[in-house]
Amino acid sequence: MRSLMFLLAALVVAQPATMNQNKDSIVGTWKLLSYWNVSASGEKTAPYGEHPTGFITYTADGRMSAIISADGRKPMSITDRFTAGTEERAAAFSSFLAYAGTYTFTGDKVVHHVQAAWLQSWVGTDVVRSVTMQGDKVILRTESRQVRGVAQVGELTWQRVP
Repeated sequence: MRSLMFLLAALVVAQPATMNQNKDSIVGTWKLLSYWNVSASGEKTAPYGEHPTGFITYTADGRMSAIISADGRKPMSITDRFTAGTEERAAAFSSFLAYAGTYTFTGDKVVHHVQAAWLQSWVGTDVVRSVTMQGDKVILRTESRQVRGVAQVGELTWQRVP
């Protein structure tokens, strides 16, 4: 009997995580746990370090915002970002990501319709993420894209903020 119960429990756990997803399941604020770029060969790199800080928020009325800061990000030597040196400003820019806009949710994909971003070329674009819900966590995966000349998929794991 015990092995039958174990088997039934395993079958329940093995069900696809996307079965009961809807827009309400993603509404809220989520804290970034990890961000990995994964190549076709399975090699993983951490573009923002192994312990980045970030939050993504989805509102019930269809708005979203995301912010990610690299692990070990250094403060600038002066508080006036406009008079800081070019290298310091470049380091600050390349160790940070932020964008906001609206979103649409369709079962296993969320599309971020970017209206403001740290990278101006993202404004007016759609950023597509596949969605896998796992309890109080959500995994968002990017579409395959070139990162330093290598095709990679970004895998971001977020935990719901209570």
